[in-house]
Amino acid sequence: EVQFVESGGGLVQSGGSLRLSCVASGFSISANDVSWVRRAPGKGPERVSRMYPDGTVRYYGESMKGRFTISRDNAKNTLFLQMDNLMPQDTALYYCSSETLGISGRGTQVTVSS
Repeated sequence: EVQFVESGGGLVQSGGSLRLSCVASGFSISANDVSWVRRAPGKGPERVSRMYPDGTVRYYGESMKGRFTISRDNAKNTLFLQMDNLMPQDTALYYCSSETLGISGRGTQVTVSS
């Protein structure tokens, strides 16, 4: 089955850190461009970061630059998102998505308290 399974979310205080994981199955994560996307309560999806097969990364949103880092472990077929200096406005459901494959995971909830 082609799917993503995310984990690592939780409740953290403002200024804290979390590391999200996204395990892919049924396909090679290194052969596709995969994004971290988030959806805050009452808002539409917002792309956080994207990694391409050649390792190139892009970050979206000025508020996240310098605080979020995307990485990949090809051997574990897993994508990561390191989030530092978290702020309450980062509260959202975070999930992996591949436009090429047309799939998204169910996500992991991140809640940042002030």
